Amino acid sequence: MKNKERIESQILKLEEKYKDSGQDLSSYLDGLLYQRYLTYWDYIHLDTLLSLQVPRTHFPDEEIFIMYHQITELYFKLILHEQKQLVDVVSQELDFFVEKVRRINSYYKALISSFSIMINGMERQQFLQYRMALLPASGFQSAQYRMIEVYATPLENLVHHTERGQFSSQNPIEELYEHIYWKKGATDAETGDKTLTLKQFEYRYTPRLIRIANQVKDKTIYHKYLQLPEKIRNNKTLIDALKTMDINANVNWPLMHMGSAYRYLKRDNASVDATGGTNWKDFLPPSFQKVVFFPELYSLEELDNWGKQWVDHIFNPEKIEK
Repeated sequence: MKNKERIESQILKLEEKYKDSGQDLSSYLDGLLYQRYLTYWDYIHLDTLLSLQVPRTHFPDEEIFIMYHQITELYFKLILHEQKQLVDVVSQELDFFVEKVRRINSYYKALISSFSIMINGMERQQFLQYRMALLPASGFQSAQYRMIEVYATPLENLVHHTERGQFSSQNPIEELYEHIYWKKGATDAETGDKTLTLKQFEYRYTPRLIRIANQVKDKTIYHKYLQLPEKIRNNKTLIDALKTMDINANVNWPLMHMGSAYRYLKRDNASVDATGGTNWKDFLPPSFQKVVFFPELYSLEELDNWGKQWVDHIFNPEKIEK
């Protein structure tokens, strides 16, 4: 009887749920009756997923290169999934804030620990050959990663550090965006000419990035943190989680890319250009960019020494396979 009563209760709840839909419950039950059983492969679109790796050359390791970048973009999507909840939330509950940042850090941890696939998982000679078929495409063109930055911190914190002191939150979003740090990584320092990689990226994504920046103005994760009650804002667990996020995004993740770049692109006393023509030696080192999402959490000395670990990382022979 208990089972029968439970079913009757569920039917009443379903009737309540669907009463305003324009169809009675019986129609929805018919749909459930006719529907096929769900399978794992249909649910995650497995066949489609496994068909998305389309190499442009015959070199076997290119498929590794494609898959790893696709995996990376999925992790970026997971990070954005958590960031959007932090930006949209009205509640100022400590547990919610900490849990979302903890999840973000777990995604970064997976990304950072897996990057050895890129550093040591491909034959250097194969990479140097198949990369020529990828011009001018570049990981520089990852729009999701730029979105992660825009959701995390006010745009003035993303202005190139050599110009950062000239700008504040009072400057229009569009003006701040024009001076964002990563643009210098794909611009000729002498002529000021933009690479095709940057031109392609700006044409496709600038409207979207500016729209997001306007949407989250005064509502980035950094703003949300500053707006918390003082007691919550001073919580050590929260501060540690935010600082870990900062280090993961702006030190550890770029360091892994530096390792990969030196593994594949460094050649004796010269360097091979990146596929997008980016100035990778000047663009990737964290200590050169000094991008910090939550600057209020650090001392002046910590900010001044930001990212200097890259020197040890690059020049310690045990860090990178030659």
